[in-house]
Amino acid sequence: GYYADRWKNLLVPMSSPTKAYFDTSDKDPFCMYNYLLDITTWNKNIRRGFIQVKITDYAGNTVESEASSEASTFQQYKRVRILTGFYQDLEKISKISLTFSTKTLIGPKHKLRILQMRLKSLNNPER
Repeated sequence: GYYADRWKNLLVPMSSPTKAYFDTSDKDPFCMYNYLLDITTWNKNIRRGFIQVKITDYAGNTVESEASSEASTFQQYKRVRILTGFYQDLEKISKISLTFSTKTLIGPKHKLRILQMRLKSLNNPER
């Protein structure tokens, strides 16, 4: 397991409380590889939805994050931090893909315009 205080400086900004959930896998060896996804968007209108992250290494191996159960709200020029988990760890990432979904069948499809994005490994903070 991981001690929550090891990630305190990454997950808890100085002035606001943050919820942190560390998941484990239902597959052997019962480990999830956690990443903190930090996104700044520039859509003029507020978007609410779910982000799916896919990472690829230089050998072409690809893993997809587990789906989040809570929707995030994205506002223009506001940073959003999302905890993502993968069943497999890729050491040298060559490509990051994001999929935004509102998970609604009715209504228009919306795009999420990303101004800045950072993906940081919580299992290996030196990356």
